[in-house]
Amino acid sequence: MIYLVTLLLIITRRLLFLIIFSPIISIYFNKKKKLQQNDKYAENDKQTKKHLLKKKIARYYSGFVRYYLLQTSIFPSHHIRNLIYQKICAMNIAPKAIIYYGAEIREPYNISIGTGSIIGDKAILDGRNKIIIGENVNLSSNVQIWTEQHDHRDPEFRCSPNKKPVIIKDRVWIGPNSIILHSVTIGEGAVIAAGSIVTKNVEPYTIVAGIPAKKINNRNTDLHYTFTGEYIPFL
Repeated sequence: MIYLVTLLLIITRRLLFLIIFSPIISIYFNKKKKLQQNDKYAENDKQTKKHLLKKKIARYYSGFVRYYLLQTSIFPSHHIRNLIYQKICAMNIAPKAIIYYGAEIREPYNISIGTGSIIGDKAILDGRNKIIIGENVNLSSNVQIWTEQHDHRDPEFRCSPNKKPVIIKDRVWIGPNSIILHSVTIGEGAVIAAGSIVTKNVEPYTIVAGIPAKKINNRNTDLHYTFTGEYIPFL
């Protein structure tokens, strides 16, 4: 009985935290989405942030948003997590899509997940340059998708320019501990073997493996399965 009471107290505390801070998180992501849609406004905003105090406040605000998303990711309810991602963080999640416990979501307003797709536990979705995930996609545990990358040749160690979104087409299966790097498109029905690092586009219905990932086989092209949206409760 004492364990049940303790669990309820923890859940209640986390839920109150999410409810209390949801309004300022919503303001944050709506502002970032507008800045992204208006490059001129974004540039002016960058200029004003040169003021030291404003930059410091922005840094703390950004850090708190990451903390809020972390608390969301470990809340033991799929419905509440999806509600926050969609309504508060402006993330595009289609019906029957599942995001499992502990997934780290960065810049959720730049991420789109199609119908029936599954995001495994402890995945990392870096939406800074957009991630578009199709329907009935399966991302296994610990999959990482990175859309940004620092340029080792740059004297200021800035991020590399001219990167494209990561696009994952329908019925792709990405094995556990795989890493997908920026500007990659993975064709429909492709399979990424566990532990692979994908640095280039993957053709439809091919199986790739290794570091960097290379084609090792073909997959059946006659695929009909659809994921039902059923999930493991609490996780």
